[in-house]
Amino acid sequence: MPDFALYRDKESKDYALHAQEFIEMCKQMKRLKSFLHRDYLLAHSLNAAGVHLTSTQFDAIKKAKELGLEVIISTHTHEEVLKAHDLGADYVTYSPIFHSPHKGEPKGLEDLKELVQKADIKIFALGGIIDEQQIQRIEETKAYGFASIRYFL
Repeated sequence: MPDFALYRDKESKDYALHAQEFIEMCKQMKRLKSFLHRDYLLAHSLNAAGVHLTSTQFDAIKKAKELGLEVIISTHTHEEVLKAHDLGADYVTYSPIFHSPHKGEPKGLEDLKELVQKADIKIFALGGIIDEQQIQRIEETKAYGFASIRYFL
């Protein structure tokens, strides 16, 4: 069972309503932290555990932390990971690790391992993760965890 769940919906006009339902469902499951995508003010008002910010929202890290939220931010370079740490983020997603459609050149496991060794922040590997073998290989890098959609579908 996952420890984190993220509600992300870029199309719904009823985002806040669905986000509230999502957070309530997560609260019924012990140890499952609920995160909302991008909107730290809504995450705070609905009592989510945190917010998952995009790679263009570094300026929102401090604001979200001031509201008591845990912060995950998307990163794609070592420099962004180090910047996220310096700004107070709790976690980063780092991607793409494996090939993922329309997500650019994969970083690979060696790059992830190097990053984990030099960065003092919890890193979720992301991108192209679809099977157990990949998860085992990610575990060998000592990354904090992984995030995926296709693996869970």
